Amino acid sequence: MNLRLLRLVVSALIVGTLAACSTRPPAPVTPSVPSVQPPAAPTVPVPVPGTLTQSKSRWVPVGWGELPGFEGDALHEAWNAWLRSCERPAPAFAPLCGDVRRLSIASPEEQRGWMMQRLQPYRVESLDGAADGLLTGYFEPYLDAARQPGNGFSVPLYAPPADLAARKPWYTRQQIDTLPQAQAALAGRAIAWVRDPVEAMVLHIQGSGRLRVQEADGSVRLVRLAFAGTNDQPYKSVGKWLLDQGLVRDATWPGITAWVRANPQRVNEMLWSNPRYVFFREEPLDALDAAFGPKGAQGVPLTPGRSIAVDRQSIPYGTPVWLASSGPTAQLSRLVLAQDTGSAILGAVRADYFTGWGPEAGEIAGRLKQGLRLWALWPR
Repeated sequence: MNLRLLRLVVSALIVGTLAACSTRPPAPVTPSVPSVQPPAAPTVPVPVPGTLTQSKSRWVPVGWGELPGFEGDALHEAWNAWLRSCERPAPAFAPLCGDVRRLSIASPEEQRGWMMQRLQPYRVESLDGAADGLLTGYFEPYLDAARQPGNGFSVPLYAPPADLAARKPWYTRQQIDTLPQAQAALAGRAIAWVRDPVEAMVLHIQGSGRLRVQEADGSVRLVRLAFAGTNDQPYKSVGKWLLDQGLVRDATWPGITAWVRANPQRVNEMLWSNPRYVFFREEPLDALDAAFGPKGAQGVPLTPGRSIAVDRQSIPYGTPVWLASSGPTAQLSRLVLAQDTGSAILGAVRADYFTGWGPEAGEIAGRLKQGLRLWALWPR
């Protein structure tokens, strides 16, 4: 595995808040006049008229001036994602889709003015009033593959076995790699073969990817592998496993990279610490499809930089959202669309940012872990 790819792989496997306080010197107390302070009342969020409540969040109405960077965003980039959402619109947004399509060629000023007229911004908070959350990233891996094993291609990527629905949970990752019964159930189900097992696990973690696959006749074709199911085993972080075993001092990419290079005989042990296994289906990838990501949970293709995965019990699919995040990896203030979800994307102010595909997208996604604030934009 070359170092750049290994860095990308390990970054994708890695799954970090500052607090400050200040105090003042206490005021002098007169001994002859004791002072007794009543206990502090618990902090209770003050209800705001017009607040909307979701299962896991509350939405507090605010003015457009609260949205950082609203006047400067390149809204036409987000409009592509919004048009995709209009292919399968949520009921609340279906009446707006005619205008969304009409405004796809409008000026930013016209788009901004229409949004301010037709939508109300709501600050997304937890049910106890916390407005700060966490932003991470995800991407679509881009791998070389072959239809047949050999010449270094030794790791299969499988379609679901015939008995997947009947056996819950199915075999673990280690059993799939070693148990004759599991291998027999997967006989003939390999879609393609890749070179590296860690690279394959990245594909499993991300849930979909692109393959530059060498066909039996020697030709090369670009295809997409889309998520088709799991073995229903729990997901475990291999980075956390390394920490718990005392094999690395921290789960940053330099430490894990050094460990993998120094311990190739233990790579399977590391991979098997995560029993979750993902199965795929192959999809064609024409020029139009290649310009977008895989389909998210909303059922529409994802747009790099403009699609996010959310907890649907906090934000419904298809909702336009204003996202603000500042950190060492990215400075983001932009319109995005809630079009996907993920097993680790839980909570009121929580989002996974789709960065695209390939090495650069993987670098950003692997490093992105920083603070987040969200505003849901809902029809008036």
